[in-house]
This record gives sequence, structure tokens and C-alpha cells, in this order.
Amino acid sequence: MNDWNKKKPSGSRLLHDSIPFHSVRFSTSPTPIHPLARVHAMAPPPSDQPPAAGPAEISKVLIVIAMQTEAMPLVTKLKLVEAAAGESMFPKCAPWIRYHGNYKGLHIDLVWPGKDPALGVDSVGTVSAALVTYASIQTFKPDLIINAGTAGGFKAKGASIGDVFLASDVAFHDRRIPIPVFDMYGVGARKTLATPNILKELNLKVGKLSTGDSLDMSPQDEAAILRNDATIKDMEGAAVAYVADMFSTPAIFVKAVTDIVDGEKPTAEEFLQNLVAVTAALDQAVTKVVDFISGKCISDL
Repeated sequence: MNDWNKKKPSGSRLLHDSIPFHSVRFSTSPTPIHPLARVHAMAPPPSDQPPAAGPAEISKVLIVIAMQTEAMPLVTKLKLVEAAAGESMFPKCAPWIRYHGNYKGLHIDLVWPGKDPALGVDSVGTVSAALVTYASIQTFKPDLIINAGTAGGFKAKGASIGDVFLASDVAFHDRRIPIPVFDMYGVGARKTLATPNILKELNLKVGKLSTGDSLDMSPQDEAAILRNDATIKDMEGAAVAYVADMFSTPAIFVKAVTDIVDGEKPTAEEFLQNLVAVTAALDQAVTKVVDFISGKCISDL
């Protein structure tokens, strides 16, 4: 129905409904218009918007780490302090631990999922990593996430014990859903934030990261890792990337190699043997990354 046929409410009549046509007088001689008035009339109104600002410097960094052994050297190096129980900003029932402080102009929050309440071991794996990353993004609103930790490496792809990698891509290797499209969702392959200047400045290695919830590697996992073209494997990275991507938060992944997955030694034995020493290399690399980030924008990385 045409709106003009609807009854007009009182108080909203058109002009010709309230003024008799015969009472309106029209001028037969138009008033001259000054040339400058025409210029002003044609000029666009001044903008009320402030001039566009340039890219903002990174000011808030969130570091997500799975294990206490991996976290504590960085806590010491960056002079972070543990949040008091009443200031944790996390739910009371969650075992998550937060350290925070200011370092070279950056506010840093370092979080790790804490210990399993029943068994007292580090809460490693994708579930804990995803939960603590989600809660931290919502709470701290970081400009950048650094997922730091240890990983297994593949000798066939050039990895050695103590090497530190920046992941160029992440994917899962144990989410097998053999249904069209669901299979791609299960793998969850995605690019990480490109950091060419960090790679150039710090001379770190670069490789693809594959994530699963087992320390060892089944034949099915191995086949998926090969399809992922991975150089390193861990238990958290792709989960952190999934959450970071969901909330459009840039993330980088710094991983130090503790064990050679395609080597001769059992993975668990080699991991425990090298954990402390490799964590020192991880601490040094992450500190250099944070130093490089200071005073820069995301586009400078």
C-alpha cells in the first residue's frame, strides 16, 4: 500500500494542508545572488572527523605458555609478578595463573593453564590452551599474542635439538573427520601473522607447526603431519591460533625443539632429558622477540 493513502496523524500535516494556496505570494523578480555566495554554496561542508591516525604501536602483549617450567624463566627475565588471588581476573574455579608487568614500554600478561587440580601436573593440551587464550583475550584485550613453548622437531625437515622456530602455518593432525568439508575443518589449517622483519633481525628458523593432543605419534598422526608438511609438532599451537583468529587478534608462535620425532630416541625420554636446557633457548628467543616488538606496530613485524 502506498503510504500517501494512509491517514496522516494530527500535528504532522503537510505544508499545503495548513496554508491556503491563495495566501502564498510568489516574487516575480528574483533577488540577485553575489558570485561569492555561489562559491560558498557549492563548497562541501568542513569535515567534523579528525584526521586519520597512523598505525598504533603495540602496547599490550599476551604470552600463552603451557608449562610452568617453560614460563618461569620468562617471568624472571621480564620481571613479571604473579597476580594475587583476589586480582587474578579469572574465575575462582579455574587453575589458570597470570603474571604481569611492564617491560620496555609494553604491558605484558603471561598466562599458563596451571596445574590439574586432581593430578597436580601441568594442564597441557588443546582444551586448556583454548580456554585460557579465550579468557585472556576477553579480559586483557591484547594487541598481540605470543604462544611460546617447546615442540618436537623432524630431522627430515632440518630440525635439531635446541632450534627455535617461528611458525609460518598451523594445523591439527589428530582431528580426523572423513566427511567432505568437515575434513578441512578438522585439519584447521591457517596462516600465522607474517613477521619478515623479526625473522630477518633475529635469524630464527621458520617452519609449519602441527598440533595434536598426544606427545607420541600414531601412524595416522604421522600421515596427517606429513600432509601438513610440518617441521615441528606441539600440543597447543593450533588451538591458540583458532581462538586468536576467531577474535581477530594477531598471534605468533615461538617453539623450541626438545626432541626429534623421527629420531632414534623415544619421544618422552628425549623430551624430559632436554626440557630444562631447551627452555633456556626458548627464554632467550622470546625475550629477543619482545625486545624487537617494543615501540613497533604490527605492520613493522
